[in-house]
Amino acid sequence: QVHLVESGGGLVQAGGSLRLSCAASGRINGINTMGWFRQAPGKKREMVAIVSGRGTNYHESVKGRFTISRDTVKDTVYLQMNSLKPEDTGVYYCYLLDQVAVRLVNYWGQGTQVTVSS
Repeated sequence: QVHLVESGGGLVQAGGSLRLSCAASGRINGINTMGWFRQAPGKKREMVAIVSGRGTNYHESVKGRFTISRDTVKDTVYLQMNSLKPEDTGVYYCYLLDQVAVRLVNYWGQGTQVTVSS
């Protein structure tokens, strides 16, 4: 089993910054992808940013403001969020895709709340 522990959420004013961290531990076989998703009240969960061997991918609305990075030694992924907007408010979930032989297994963190006030 793989465990994901997130930190760094909170309340910030519009235009401010936050940095999210997610540390993976447990029986990790081979990390294929790590990243962040978010879910706003009444909305579906959406991809914010992911990083894999093929590079990074961002939701269109966060390009130029958010930066995802990964420490492969610590099995930790970070999300630097700058120029935050009220529409960035939501629960942010860490995501890990583990390569187990020929299978890919999804893991999710418990979520961390990000609230951006106007």
